[in-house]
Amino acid sequence: MRLKELVLRNFRAFRDEVRITFDDLTAFIGKNDAGKSTILEALEIFFNGIGGPLVKMESADANIHNTDRHVVIGCVFSDLPEKLVLDAQTYTTLAGEYLLNDNGDLEIHKIIDCGLKNPKEEIFAYALHPTADIVKDLLELTNSDLKKRAEQAGVDMATVDRRSNPALRSAIRDCVGNLNIELCYVPLSKQDAKAVWDTIEKQLPRYALFQADRSSKDEDSEIQDPMKIAIAEAIKSVKGTLEDIKETVRRQVTEVANRTLQKLKEMDPTLANELSPHFRAEPRWDGLFKLSLTGDDQIPINKRGSGVRRLILLNFFRAEAERKQKLTGEHGIIYGIEEPETAQHPNNQTMLVSALTSLSHQENCQVVLTTHVPGLAGLLETSSLRYVEVMADGRRRVRKGDETVYREIATQLGVLPDSRVRVFVCVEGPHDIRFLKHISEMLNGVNPQIPNLATDPRVVLLHLGGSTLKDWVQHHYLKDIGKPEVHIYDRDEGPVAKYQAQCDIVNARIDGSKAFITGKREMENYLHKDAIAEVFGFNVNFGDMDDLPEMVAKMVHENSGSPTAWELVPEDNRKKKISRAKSRLNNEVAAQMTVQRLRESDPHGDVETWLATIAALLERQEMLAQAAPSNESFA
Repeated sequence: MRLKELVLRNFRAFRDEVRITFDDLTAFIGKNDAGKSTILEALEIFFNGIGGPLVKMESADANIHNTDRHVVIGCVFSDLPEKLVLDAQTYTTLAGEYLLNDNGDLEIHKIIDCGLKNPKEEIFAYALHPTADIVKDLLELTNSDLKKRAEQAGVDMATVDRRSNPALRSAIRDCVGNLNIELCYVPLSKQDAKAVWDTIEKQLPRYALFQADRSSKDEDSEIQDPMKIAIAEAIKSVKGTLEDIKETVRRQVTEVANRTLQKLKEMDPTLANELSPHFRAEPRWDGLFKLSLTGDDQIPINKRGSGVRRLILLNFFRAEAERKQKLTGEHGIIYGIEEPETAQHPNNQTMLVSALTSLSHQENCQVVLTTHVPGLAGLLETSSLRYVEVMADGRRRVRKGDETVYREIATQLGVLPDSRVRVFVCVEGPHDIRFLKHISEMLNGVNPQIPNLATDPRVVLLHLGGSTLKDWVQHHYLKDIGKPEVHIYDRDEGPVAKYQAQCDIVNARIDGSKAFITGKREMENYLHKDAIAEVFGFNVNFGDMDDLPEMVAKMVHENSGSPTAWELVPEDNRKKKISRAKSRLNNEVAAQMTVQRLRESDPHGDVETWLATIAALLERQEMLAQAAPSNESFA
């Protein structure tokens, strides 16, 4: 399942009901005390309980301005399982049990009574559900009660499997006819409905919260635990060998002890008969190994700088969350990360954004974070931004995605245009940007004349299907400064390139702008097969015009052991798998490219021609800036 929305009502600063949408990567931005951390902690309470180790629900968590002490924390999920066993050994569906809302999503609300000293929760599905008296409570009934209700409704039991609760419920509903379906609360905490909730809960993604104020010392339990687990797993993998060692030691020591006793009998038989060889305890192998992470200078974590400690701990957190997910068999994972940029150098902030973005592209994985740092927020996709705003009357609202919102975010954070910008590079999508950054960085390492687009502040990369906040600022605030542009578009399929007309327009300009159409289908086709094999672990043979992301996604799916044929995978799921393959190709695979591999996969030098054009424009713009510095005005 995938988290689609969070519903908050009467929880801390969120007095009125607020619905907050989520993407694969979602970033909450706002002033201090606006409610960003509250959102992450609400998710922790929903997924991990009101008495969890990180966030414990208290009576004071109800909004202080409301007389109602009931707090609502709800989550809406999409990408639902096609079928599942709810409360009997019979498959059914969430739709068949009338547990979906008016958008066809699963919406679960936890209503928590904070009027009590120790708050208690009740769980409901907010769904289009039958409300007629004879059918509204079917999920709460035991098998025997369902049989009685079926007889009461006049169901012909000859055709019904009496052992199956879903079959009995379906037969009752069919017999009644007019179900009077309404959007309402369906209790999942009462009687046999608890079994329904237990099954649904097992299908939910796991939520792991990383808080800003976590400690990060070498001896902290949350650092030691993953290392202890690593030791335990290693010991388990050589258990047979260790058993052999134990028996060898036991046998040899016992032989020595017995020989000693034989000699003792010669001098004092009575004493010798009182003694016998005995091992007091089984060996504890895990106690023999102590693991700490140290650098080349042998400095432990707790002696390193706070930024290093936090960066290491963040990745311990990721490793441990993934371990627990695999251990419990959850179907997805959501990382909630509060202020990941804390104590990090700007270069590390850039690295973090890249890592978290890549993480969000993994299958069944979402990332939710908070920030108020311009450097981090400026690198995030604008579509991922959520603005947490405090209204004049103290109420909160969370807004997404229009120019007004982006302008407010940019103004509040101080994300400003960069006067160093000389050239705009325009491509179709974010994956193209990642490809160009990796390839240009690699080429720059052997030829400094090629700009490193990953770090060069003189170049702004814009993808026309969206933008980062930083790009949006550049694009909207500096759109009239007359800087040259380099456009690179995919050829795609068909006899004529899709964007040929746009390229012709750009190439007709007199400001030095230049447009290119890829010689191959798209940028991924310039990747080398050996680099792909290194990342994915299989060989893929592809041509210049093949749909490489789809080919790779299909092979990943087939290698996963899934019983579902690729052609039978639902279209939305296929698209997501292709998107994940595309992301890995332009990140992990592109990072494995070398000059030799590029020249083998791009014998006509298309990619180097694009980058050389950007280099030439940068040189020309620098010369113009030096000749006429007074023209450099970015007010």
